[in-house]
Amino acid sequence: MSAVKYDLTVIGSGPSGQRAAVAASKMKKRVAVVEARSVVGGVCINTGTIPSKTMREAVLHLSGYNYRSVYGMNYRVKEKITMGDLAFRVQAVIKTEVDVTEAQLSRNGIDVVHGTAHFVDPTHVRVEGPAGDTTLESDRTIIAVGTKPSSSPKVPINGRTIINSDQVLELPSLPRSLIVVGGGVIGVEYACMFAILGVRVTIIEKRAKLLEFADQEIVEALSYHLRDSRVTLRLGEEVQSVEELPDGGVVANLESKKRVSGDALLYAVGRQGAVDDLNLAAAGIEADARGRIPVDEHYRTKVDHIYAVGDVVGFPALASVSMEQGRIAAHRAFDDGETTTNPSFYPYGIYTIPEISFIGKTEEQLTDEDVPYEVGMAYYRETARGQIRGDTTGRLKLIFHRDTRKVLGVHIIGEGASELVHIGQAVMTLDGSVDYFVDTVFNYPTLAECYKVAAFNGLGRLHRYQAG
Repeated sequence: MSAVKYDLTVIGSGPSGQRAAVAASKMKKRVAVVEARSVVGGVCINTGTIPSKTMREAVLHLSGYNYRSVYGMNYRVKEKITMGDLAFRVQAVIKTEVDVTEAQLSRNGIDVVHGTAHFVDPTHVRVEGPAGDTTLESDRTIIAVGTKPSSSPKVPINGRTIINSDQVLELPSLPRSLIVVGGGVIGVEYACMFAILGVRVTIIEKRAKLLEFADQEIVEALSYHLRDSRVTLRLGEEVQSVEELPDGGVVANLESKKRVSGDALLYAVGRQGAVDDLNLAAAGIEADARGRIPVDEHYRTKVDHIYAVGDVVGFPALASVSMEQGRIAAHRAFDDGETTTNPSFYPYGIYTIPEISFIGKTEEQLTDEDVPYEVGMAYYRETARGQIRGDTTGRLKLIFHRDTRKVLGVHIIGEGASELVHIGQAVMTLDGSVDYFVDTVFNYPTLAECYKVAAFNGLGRLHRYQAG
C-alpha cells in the first residue's frame, strides 16, 4: 500500500478542520484536508450556520420586520416572498464563503483531497474519491467531520413536506403552516423565520422549556415574541408518529393523543456525529450512541496521536467554539504549548428573532451555587438608538457579584445582541467589575449604552439595601 505522507491529516473542512489545518501549516507542517463534499466548508458553510443566518437576514429585510414598529405592522419590503427569494441570497453567500475558504487553504499550502475517508489503521486513512482512491499516512490525525441531522423511525423524511434542517431551502414553496419538531436552537431559529413570514408555526418539544441552557428570563421574553407571532408552543409533548395526508398535508400524532396538522413538518431534534464511514474501530476509537467522540481537555481521543474537534465532540457545537478547538488541537498535537483558552468566556449566539446572546453564568446557575449576586437591567427602549432602530423590545441583563462587583454574566435579547455581548466578554475576560461601565463613555446614540444603563440600575438596587 503506497501512501502519501503528511505531518497531519485533517478529516473535514468545516470551521474546526479549517482552523486546525491552517494552524498546523503556520507551524511549517505538511497538511492534508479530506473533504467528502465536492466543495469545502462543511455543514457550517453549505447547509448549516451560513445558510440559516443568511436566510434569517433575507427574512428580516424582505418582511420589513425591523421597521414595523416605525411604519406599522403591515409594512413589508416585498409583498409575496417566495422560497426562491430566500435561496437567491443564500446561494450567493455560500459561493463567496466557499471561495474564501478554498483561497485560505491554498494560500497556506494545504492539500485538499475530496472523497470519503476511512481509517485503515491508526496512521493510515483511505480516501475514496471521484478521481480515484488515495491513501494518506500521517503521524497525527484530527477528526473534524461534524454532524448530520438526527433521524427517527417515527418521522419519515421525504425531502418535500417532511424535511430535516439541511433541507429547508429545498421546500418547493412557502408553506401556510409548519410543524417544527424540536425546541432546541435549530428548531426555534427556523420557527422564528417562518413565523415572521406569516407562516402559522407549531413547535413540539418534549421538554418543559425551550432552550433550557439559557437564562430563563430571556427565554420567557423570546416565548412572548413567538406567541405574539402566532406561534403555538406544545411543550412537554412528544411525537408518536407522523403521516402524510392524501391532500399533501402532514399530521403529527402526539403521545398525548393530540393531532397537529400542517402543510409541512421540520424535524429538528438534535444532530448526530457524521462518523458512519470513518471505520473508527480500525483506529482504535469508539463513538457513543449519538456519534460523538470522547476527548480530553486537549481534544485528544483515547489514541494519543488522534484528536477530534468541532460538533463531533458534542456540546456546545458552535462554529465559533469549533474554530478554537481546531486551533488548540493542532498546537497540542505538535506540542506547541503557547495556546491557552478559557471555555467559561465563550459567548453564545442564538439567531432567533429577536436574537439572543449571552456569556457567563445565568441567574439559575448562580442561585444553585449560592453566589450572592445582583442584576442590572437596561431596555433598548430606554436608549435613543433603540428608538431610532425601532427595536423597543430588546433588553440587556447584567449580573454581577454583590460583594466584589465582578461581572458574572451578560444576557441580551434584541437585534445586535450577538455583537453587543463582546463588550461584556472583554470586561469579564479582563476580570473587570460593573464599575467599568459606570466610568466609561460610550458613543451616543448606541445600543452599547445599555451597559451603562444596566450598571446604574444594578448598583442602584445594591445601594438601596446596603444603605438600609
